[in-house]
Amino acid sequence: MTFRLHTPKRRTITTVVNHYTDHKSDLQLDFKNRCGYCNDIHTWRVFSFEIDHFIPRKKDKKPFLTIKTDKDYSNLVYACKSCNNAKSNKWPTNDENIPYTNDEGFIDPCDINYNRQFTRLNNGQIRPITNLGKWMYNNLKLYKPQHEIIWKIEELEDLIDECENVLKTIDNDILKDKVLGLYREYREYTKQLGGI
Repeated sequence: MTFRLHTPKRRTITTVVNHYTDHKSDLQLDFKNRCGYCNDIHTWRVFSFEIDHFIPRKKDKKPFLTIKTDKDYSNLVYACKSCNNAKSNKWPTNDENIPYTNDEGFIDPCDINYNRQFTRLNNGQIRPITNLGKWMYNNLKLYKPQHEIIWKIEELEDLIDECENVLKTIDNDILKDKVLGLYREYREYTKQLGGI
C-alpha cells in the first residue's frame, strides 16, 4: 500500500520573519496539515505539531547550520512532536551538504524519493522497504503505534463519510437517526483528541 498519497511541496517563500515559527501556517498549508516524516494528519494532535529544521541548527550543542539560516523556509518541515523529537539533531554524515550516505541519514520529506523508502500495511503500520528507509524508520521511531492508530481513525472518518452519503438514500428515519447519532458521538470523541 502507498505510504502517502501526496508528497509535500514547499512554496518559494522569502518573506523575512522574526522567528522561524512565524512560518507555521505556511508549512501547515504546504504539508497539507500532515507531518512530513510520518504523514500523520494533525487533526487529532494539532497542539503537538512543531517545526523541524531538516538540516539541524545545532549538532552536539555546537552551531551546525551554515548554508541556510534557521528561518530559511526551504529547510523547515511541519512535523509532529514525536518525529521532531526522535529526529532531534541527528545528521550522521556530519556534513550539512550531504543528508545521507551508506544508507544512513535523512531524505527531505518534500523529495519524491522519501515516498520510496516506506510502505503501509493494510492495518496502517509503516514499514521500511529500503536500507535507508530502515535507518530513518528506526531513528524517527515510525514503529510507534500512534501512527497506525491515527491512520485507522482517518480511514474510519472516510468510511463514515461514505456511510452518511448512503444513509441519505435510505427511507428509514429511525435507522438514520440512530446511525447518525452514533456518528455524532464518535466525532465528539475525536474532537476531544485534538486537545490532548
